[in-house]
Amino acid sequence: MRESVQAEVMMSFLVSEELSFRIPVELRYETCDPYAVRLTFHLPGDAPVTWAFGRELLVDGVGRPCGDGDVHIAPSEPDTFGDVLIRLQVGTDQALFRSGAVPLVAFLDRTDKLVPLGQEGSLSGFDAHLDEVLDRILAEEQSAG
Repeated sequence: MRESVQAEVMMSFLVSEELSFRIPVELRYETCDPYAVRLTFHLPGDAPVTWAFGRELLVDGVGRPCGDGDVHIAPSEPDTFGDVLIRLQVGTDQALFRSGAVPLVAFLDRTDKLVPLGQEGSLSGFDAHLDEVLDRILAEEQSAG
């Protein structure tokens, strides 16, 4: 069984209303973390930056505004299937990206063929992998604190 899906999408990095530039963004989905998608932004002159967030958030955000916290996704125009805005925020710093909906939907369709939405928990070994990761995070927090 294939274990990942990748795609490269060109997105606009919206610096301000007057300034934006196109950048390549790698989209990745892996069965070892079936609830998440990863977007790696290749900004000129900087090291690539990867964000991971819920696949369902991206699915929902293509059609309607959604997201709490650091990631907000919404169609750029209500009631149209055109561009999608992705806003990423850390503290008071934020970055805004615009992508066509079509390449995002094509990527999400490929992830759904690999692991249908709602069937993520049925992957064999996922619970054991999740327990292992949570144990490692807890151990790191205890040793740091």
